[in-house]
Amino acid sequence: IENKMSFLPQKEGKHPSRCPDNSAFKQQKLPAWKPQLTTATVLSTFFLTGAFCLSVGICLILSANSVREVQIDYSDRCSDCSKLRENSSNWNRECHCSVNFTLKEDILGDVFMYYGLENFYQNHRRYVISRSDAQLLGQNVNIEKSYCTPFTMYRNGTPMAPCGAIANSMFNDTIDLFYNLKSSVIQVPLLKTGNSWWTDKNVKFRNPKAYNLSSAFAGTARPPYWWKPVYLLDEEDERNNGYLNDDFIIWMRVSAFATFRNLYRRVHRIRQFADGLPAGNYTFHISYNFPVTKFKGRKHVILSTVVWSGGSNPFLGIAYVVSGAAATLTGFVITAIHLKLRKKKTYFQK
Repeated sequence: IENKMSFLPQKEGKHPSRCPDNSAFKQQKLPAWKPQLTTATVLSTFFLTGAFCLSVGICLILSANSVREVQIDYSDRCSDCSKLRENSSNWNRECHCSVNFTLKEDILGDVFMYYGLENFYQNHRRYVISRSDAQLLGQNVNIEKSYCTPFTMYRNGTPMAPCGAIANSMFNDTIDLFYNLKSSVIQVPLLKTGNSWWTDKNVKFRNPKAYNLSSAFAGTARPPYWWKPVYLLDEEDERNNGYLNDDFIIWMRVSAFATFRNLYRRVHRIRQFADGLPAGNYTFHISYNFPVTKFKGRKHVILSTVVWSGGSNPFLGIAYVVSGAAATLTGFVITAIHLKLRKKKTYFQK
């Protein structure tokens, strides 16, 4: 009774009333539109949605099929280097291998080089969070309190830069492309900058402020699996060094699937390669550093063009086609049910 009385209007001098104001908004009396779902409205919605999804899906599939792509698996072709990398004591020994292939037709336009990995799971929760965003922004932070554990400090107390499992497992094979002519061998010019996202390069990553990079990273050490410190990732271009290195930035954006590819280089369209890659014989020269045998992985090099919808990935187009087909099929089923019920209703009325 006491609870019911509390909602009744109160006299002056007592507690204020808890009833909502007598307004159209608080009394839910505002004018509203309630759609009337007729048979024609429902069926037209399903058929229009199906037609839209089918048309978009077909366009995406045709666009993806127009991409020129060459994929080379060099896991077995570099078997000697792979066996060398199985023994961690050989971490400081270099190993090189070559892979020959032939382009039967020209690849015109912008050509992108990717490296691909199979059976490498970057989507594990502890792996995904094993980084320090504050450190990657060039801030002086205590990484012992971050999620980088156990890749935070060495036993002598020297902090790692960068810290974390993602950075420690960075892909570090070096891949060069050569065009083989009858009289000479020409190295294909490749661009190693401008490959990362603008937001990553200009917002999410910063080098510590100092006179030079070596002094900025003084008192830190490279991750255990790295060959050289972070300030020597690109000794030729100061703007592509340290945390701002494009290869490092691209690797730090983890993949959701166990099989993925990351952009490695772009073909510089100059001289013989102004229109793209001409047909002929080519060779990949690979400095093999990244081991994959222990987790039964595979490594690829991919040369590919891109179109308005992206690269050679028909998944989005297939998803649109499946959705459109489902919507269209649902429209036909509803139409059949409606005609059957209407016919039955007419029969009973007679």
